[in-house]
Amino acid sequence: MKPLEIPNTVLDDPKATEIARIWAAHDKMHVHIQTGLWPDAGNWGIMLADFAKHIANAYEQDGRGDYFKVLARIREIFEAEWDSPTDIPTGTLTRKPPGDEPTP
Repeated sequence: MKPLEIPNTVLDDPKATEIARIWAAHDKMHVHIQTGLWPDAGNWGIMLADFAKHIANAYEQDGRGDYFKVLARIREIFEAEWDSPTDIPTGTLTRKPPGDEPTP
């Protein structure tokens, strides 16, 4: 297992909340998400767009591509996957015990 480090920039924020964990295992994606963060599900769209920009920034910083070209490629494949999925994600929602919910 190779978990990522917690960013130093969030360590001093008592309201910091992990949004998602995404793992590649057994040739599949495994996801654990914090569903109760935002009342409007549309906020996930903002998070996904920002996440794509962080990925493009990382690719540019480590010399693997131009920011705008990487971002365009992510969008191209996102839209292709949206229009014609390669698979249908499945899973179950698990509930935390009362009192374990994040504080707004």
